[in-house]
Amino acid sequence: MSELKDRLQADLTSAMKARDTVRARTLRMVLSAVSAEEVSGSSARELSDDEIVALVTREAKKRREAADAFEKGGRADKAEAERAEGEILAGYLPAQLTDAELADMVTAAIEETGAAGPKAMGQVMKVVNPKVAGRAEGSRVAAEVRRQLSA
Repeated sequence: MSELKDRLQADLTSAMKARDTVRARTLRMVLSAVSAEEVSGSSARELSDDEIVALVTREAKKRREAADAFEKGGRADKAEAERAEGEILAGYLPAQLTDAELADMVTAAIEETGAAGPKAMGQVMKVVNPKVAGRAEGSRVAAEVRRQLSA
Protein backbone atom coordinates (compact mmCIF):
# COMPACT_ATOMS: atom_id res chain seq x y z
CA MET A 1 0.00 0.00 0.00
CA SER A 2 1.24 3.50 -0.74
CA GLU A 3 2.65 5.59 2.09
CA LEU A 4 0.19 8.43 1.50
CA LYS A 5 -2.82 6.09 1.63
CA ASP A 6 -1.49 4.59 4.87
CA ARG A 7 -1.08 8.09 6.29
CA LEU A 8 -4.62 9.07 5.26
CA GLN A 9 -6.06 5.97 6.95
CA ALA A 10 -4.02 6.49 10.13
CA ASP A 11 -5.07 10.16 10.26
CA LEU A 12 -8.70 9.15 9.78
CA THR A 13 -8.45 6.80 12.77
CA SER A 14 -6.88 9.56 14.85
CA ALA A 15 -9.55 12.06 13.81
CA MET A 16 -12.31 9.62 14.69
CA LYS A 17 -10.78 8.98 18.13
CA ALA A 18 -10.43 12.72 18.70
CA ARG A 19 -14.02 13.26 17.51
CA ASP A 20 -12.80 15.77 14.91
CA THR A 21 -15.82 15.51 12.63
CA VAL A 22 -14.61 17.87 9.90
CA ARG A 23 -11.26 16.11 9.55
CA ALA A 24 -12.87 12.66 9.69
CA ARG A 25 -15.47 13.60 7.07
CA THR A 26 -12.81 15.04 4.75
CA LEU A 27 -10.48 12.05 5.07
CA ARG A 28 -13.38 9.61 4.53
CA MET A 29 -14.25 11.50 1.34
CA VAL A 30 -10.65 11.32 0.07
CA LEU A 31 -10.28 7.63 0.90
CA SER A 32 -13.60 6.95 -0.80
CA ALA A 33 -12.36 8.75 -3.93
CA VAL A 34 -9.11 6.73 -3.79
CA SER A 35 -11.07 3.47 -3.55
CA ALA A 36 -13.35 4.47 -6.41
CA GLU A 37 -10.33 5.34 -8.56
CA GLU A 38 -8.63 2.03 -7.71
CA VAL A 39 -11.56 -0.07 -8.91
CA SER A 40 -12.44 2.05 -11.95
CA GLY A 41 -11.34 0.82 -15.34
CA SER A 42 -10.99 -2.72 -16.64
CA SER A 43 -9.11 -4.08 -13.60
CA ALA A 44 -8.57 -3.12 -9.98
CA ARG A 45 -5.17 -1.65 -9.16
CA GLU A 46 -3.26 0.06 -6.37
CA LEU A 47 -2.75 3.82 -6.79
CA SER A 48 0.75 5.22 -6.43
CA ASP A 49 1.54 8.17 -4.16
CA ASP A 50 1.75 10.45 -7.23
CA GLU A 51 -1.71 9.38 -8.38
CA ILE A 52 -3.11 9.95 -4.89
CA VAL A 53 -1.53 13.43 -4.78
CA ALA A 54 -3.20 14.20 -8.13
CA LEU A 55 -6.53 13.00 -6.74
CA VAL A 56 -6.15 15.07 -3.55
CA THR A 57 -5.26 18.08 -5.72
CA ARG A 58 -8.48 17.62 -7.71
CA GLU A 59 -10.51 17.32 -4.52
CA ALA A 60 -8.90 20.46 -3.05
CA LYS A 61 -9.71 22.37 -6.23
CA LYS A 62 -13.33 21.21 -6.00
CA ARG A 63 -13.47 22.56 -2.44
CA ARG A 64 -12.09 25.97 -3.50
CA GLU A 65 -14.58 26.22 -6.36
CA ALA A 66 -17.48 25.15 -4.15
CA ALA A 67 -16.48 27.69 -1.48
CA ASP A 68 -16.45 30.45 -4.11
CA ALA A 69 -19.86 29.37 -5.40
CA PHE A 70 -21.34 29.28 -1.90
CA GLU A 71 -19.83 32.69 -1.16
CA LYS A 72 -21.44 34.17 -4.28
CA GLY A 73 -24.72 32.52 -3.34
CA GLY A 74 -24.71 34.13 0.09
CA ARG A 75 -24.09 30.89 1.99
CA ALA A 76 -21.11 31.93 4.13
CA ASP A 77 -21.55 28.96 6.49
CA LYS A 78 -21.27 26.42 3.66
CA ALA A 79 -18.35 28.34 2.11
CA GLU A 80 -16.49 28.21 5.42
CA ALA A 81 -17.08 24.45 5.70
CA GLU A 82 -15.67 23.92 2.19
CA ARG A 83 -12.63 26.08 3.00
CA ALA A 84 -12.01 24.06 6.18
CA GLU A 85 -12.01 20.84 4.15
CA GLY A 86 -9.68 22.45 1.60
CA GLU A 87 -7.22 23.38 4.33
CA ILE A 88 -7.17 19.81 5.60
CA LEU A 89 -6.52 18.52 2.08
CA ALA A 90 -3.73 21.06 1.57
CA GLY A 91 -1.83 19.37 4.39
CA TYR A 92 -1.42 16.28 2.18
CA LEU A 93 -0.15 18.18 -0.86
CA PRO A 94 3.43 19.18 -1.69
CA ALA A 95 4.40 22.81 -1.08
CA GLN A 96 3.21 25.13 -3.83
CA LEU A 97 5.73 26.84 -6.09
CA THR A 98 6.29 30.54 -5.62
CA ASP A 99 5.72 32.87 -8.58
CA ALA A 100 9.50 33.29 -8.98
CA GLU A 101 10.14 29.52 -8.98
CA LEU A 102 7.37 28.99 -11.51
CA ALA A 103 8.72 31.78 -13.75
CA ASP A 104 12.20 30.20 -13.63
CA MET A 105 10.83 26.79 -14.61
CA VAL A 106 8.85 28.27 -17.50
CA THR A 107 11.89 30.26 -18.70
CA ALA A 108 14.00 27.08 -18.65
CA ALA A 109 11.32 25.17 -20.58
CA ILE A 110 11.11 27.93 -23.22
CA GLU A 111 14.89 27.81 -23.66
CA GLU A 112 14.83 24.01 -23.82
CA THR A 113 12.15 23.89 -26.51
CA GLY A 114 13.29 26.97 -28.40
CA ALA A 115 9.67 28.13 -28.43
CA ALA A 116 8.73 31.58 -29.65
CA GLY A 117 5.31 33.20 -29.79
CA PRO A 118 1.96 32.20 -28.34
CA LYS A 119 1.47 29.36 -30.85
CA ALA A 120 4.26 27.39 -29.14
CA MET A 121 2.38 27.29 -25.83
CA GLY A 122 1.57 23.58 -26.17
CA GLN A 123 5.24 22.65 -26.58
CA VAL A 124 6.22 24.57 -23.46
CA MET A 125 3.31 23.21 -21.40
CA LYS A 126 4.29 19.66 -22.38
CA VAL A 127 7.76 20.24 -20.88
CA VAL A 128 6.69 22.24 -17.80
CA ASN A 129 3.72 20.18 -16.56
CA PRO A 130 5.69 17.05 -15.56
CA LYS A 131 8.17 19.22 -13.64
CA VAL A 132 5.42 21.10 -11.82
CA ALA A 133 3.41 17.95 -10.94
CA GLY A 134 0.92 19.11 -8.32
CA ARG A 135 3.01 22.01 -7.03
CA ALA A 136 1.13 24.65 -9.07
CA GLU A 137 -2.34 24.81 -10.56
CA GLY A 138 -2.58 24.37 -14.30
CA SER A 139 -4.19 27.77 -14.78
CA ARG A 140 -1.24 29.45 -13.01
CA VAL A 141 1.25 27.58 -15.19
CA ALA A 142 -0.66 28.42 -18.38
CA ALA A 143 -0.88 32.10 -17.42
CA GLU A 144 2.88 32.28 -16.82
CA VAL A 145 3.68 30.48 -20.09
CA ARG A 146 1.35 32.81 -21.97
CA ARG A 147 2.90 35.87 -20.31
CA GLN A 148 6.45 34.85 -21.17
CA LEU A 149 5.67 33.83 -24.74
CA SER A 150 3.80 37.08 -25.38
CA ALA A 151 6.65 39.25 -24.10
